[in-house]
Amino acid sequence: MNKAAINPDLDLVLERQVDVSPDLVWKAWTTPEHLQHWFVPRPWTITACEIDLRPGGIFRTVMRSPEGDEFPNMGCYLEVVPNERLVWTDALLPGYRPAAQPESGAGLLFTAFLYLEAAGTGTRYTAVALHKDPADRQRHADMGFEQGWGTVVDQMVEYIKAQGVKI
Repeated sequence: MNKAAINPDLDLVLERQVDVSPDLVWKAWTTPEHLQHWFVPRPWTITACEIDLRPGGIFRTVMRSPEGDEFPNMGCYLEVVPNERLVWTDALLPGYRPAAQPESGAGLLFTAFLYLEAAGTGTRYTAVALHKDPADRQRHADMGFEQGWGTVVDQMVEYIKAQGVKI
């Protein structure tokens, strides 16, 4: 599997071994009715999700804070390799239209890579966030990248296991 070259000055990486299969992780990531259950750290929620799973297709979520504030996030898929790799960015809108400004509640432009590799009966899960400069990387780290993205992986695994074969 070809992985993005990691620049530690610009990029953040989260690696985990999870005890669910790559196909179940893929379904959790690519099906709106599943993604809505785990994609943000609780007590935050996802109130809307739209996925057009193809290069150039939309990836849109609306996050709601515990106080009721909503934060829309919209981006564009760049690469879709079922059960292996998913790449998207908020620097582009659907149809590869350049974003005038960040469309995310985080106020950051970044490109995300999700890599899934079979590892026994589980999955080697790697998420990478590429940033344009060290300041954006640091802002994302300070916002809690490691803890937040780690929490949602745990919530995803919990959700998949609770669903059993229904996912």
